[in-house]
Amino acid sequence: MAVCARLCGVGQSRRCRRRQRNSQQDQGSDSDMDEEEEERIVGQRKGDAGGGSGGPEHGGGGGGVATAGPSDACEYGSRHVNRGGCPDRAATGPLHPQLLTELPPELLVEIFSLLPGTVLPNVALVCKKFRQILNTETIWRRRCMEEFGMKEDLRKMEAGGVSSQDLYVKRVNPRVKSGRFMKLLPDYEHMDYRDVYTHLLHPYRHILGLWQPDIGPYGGLLNVVVDGLFIIGWMYLPPHDPRVEDPMRRRPLFRIHMWESKKATVECMYGHKGPHKGDIQTVKKNEFSTKCNQTDHHRMPGGRQEEFRTWLEEEWGRTLEEIFHEHMQELILMKFIYTSQYDNCLTYRRIYLPPAMPSDLLQPGLFKGTYGSHGLEIVMLSFHGTSARATKLTGDPNVPAGQLTLDVDLSRPVVLPDLEQQRNIEELSRLVLGVHEEVQREVQQQANGASTSVRHAAEGASGGARGAEEMEADSGACADSCQSGLSGRRTNPPEAQPFVLPLGVMARNEVYPRTCRKCFYGTGLIAGHGFTSPERTPGLFVLFDEDHFGFIWLELKSFSLYSRLTDHLPHAHAPNMERFEAMLCNMQSWTS
Repeated sequence: MAVCARLCGVGQSRRCRRRQRNSQQDQGSDSDMDEEEEERIVGQRKGDAGGGSGGPEHGGGGGGVATAGPSDACEYGSRHVNRGGCPDRAATGPLHPQLLTELPPELLVEIFSLLPGTVLPNVALVCKKFRQILNTETIWRRRCMEEFGMKEDLRKMEAGGVSSQDLYVKRVNPRVKSGRFMKLLPDYEHMDYRDVYTHLLHPYRHILGLWQPDIGPYGGLLNVVVDGLFIIGWMYLPPHDPRVEDPMRRRPLFRIHMWESKKATVECMYGHKGPHKGDIQTVKKNEFSTKCNQTDHHRMPGGRQEEFRTWLEEEWGRTLEEIFHEHMQELILMKFIYTSQYDNCLTYRRIYLPPAMPSDLLQPGLFKGTYGSHGLEIVMLSFHGTSARATKLTGDPNVPAGQLTLDVDLSRPVVLPDLEQQRNIEELSRLVLGVHEEVQREVQQQANGASTSVRHAAEGASGGARGAEEMEADSGACADSCQSGLSGRRTNPPEAQPFVLPLGVMARNEVYPRTCRKCFYGTGLIAGHGFTSPERTPGLFVLFDEDHFGFIWLELKSFSLYSRLTDHLPHAHAPNMERFEAMLCNMQSWTS
């Protein structure tokens, strides 16, 4: 009722009503409804001409607008006043409607199409006329498109979704032709947009977006999207090592679709025997879990050995015989054994893309990076004042997912020497370690200053308060200075300068940019197996361009190259910076 009270002002716009009537005389109705939809609203007037002539409040011949007689047609749909059966004003109703209910159906369809789908059921409770108009497909089609990005025509969904749906069939059985897949689809001809919105999109709206699966140290990236009449959970996998420039690989883990007109079905897509029964449960507001009800579909005829060979080819793009490094073989076998335990049930926690600010060094987002024998991993680059941070979304037994892999101090740029000196690892180490020692001294001074402040506070509260104010003022001045130095970087990028890796530094991908824009001091996180003895080691952050950056790990004498993930990720942006910061803190506790 509150919604209708708010919208009643629309019906009082006399100028809008006159403009609409004038345009209707030459062009007809501006409504988006087709013939079938208009007939559903105003009824077949010729067939009902002999029936009751009651308006929306009367029940003659079925009642409401759907059974409107000639006088009702004049009131709600007539385009020529005082002509053809509408001789006087009493028969036509008010020329200038004062209530929302007095508007013609085509205008009400336009108005209701602008409302969120969640409030439309309340609108339907107002009166019979509203309830009948809300059966119009135009309204619900618009809600499906604007709220969930559904672009295909529901009546042509089988033809429009072949490209993505055909992937499922070929992945299950390569011998099955794509044409046969059409027989596996339900009969969508008897569905309408209201059913799709009510029983599929709206109930599962909370799982759309980005999620991190709880797979121990390995983590992962799940993107849940609306794809035609399906809600599909795509697991995003990095390219095969070391091809960091290749696009991400996608694997469907589950899908939800309308199998019957008023029922959504959850199917597990794991394994190689096709879709089978599954279940989805919402654990918390930002957490849900999936469960497979037919795990026998995950098994292969050749047993674990065949499953391992298939997994290895999909995960690494090679056979075990082609991997000569013994340590790497151990890591691969360990990952297969660990991750195969989660093929029955998985829990996912929501993650957000980092918000962008005008002062950011480059557009924040997701990147693929090389991590030695661990292969390619996915990191999230975000900016926090004068700090740039890369957080792992996928991890390994040494540094698990959720940990801060890179921490870059943007207030400490490093000026590279000429190319000949760049090739010398000792010269580069001297530059970076000099900045590192300076940072360590400042940290020590701050620690000593903090202890001194505590001592002064014990001796005299006033002196301690004055010292704290001075420290805060100095800190604020420094922050303002650093922020002013960062502003404008994205609008006025510096000219590229030559860059070459020092001799002795190992790189998984020898194809890296030969010029860079900026270099900064930073630290990288290293640890022993099982995340034992973690420590931050100094290194050099190298910005190549908007989509590439690198990091030289001085202690490890290795280089990691990162390339931007360019996939479209809807429903993934953080509401605000505070929510994103809280998510980062929670991520570290998830995988610690």
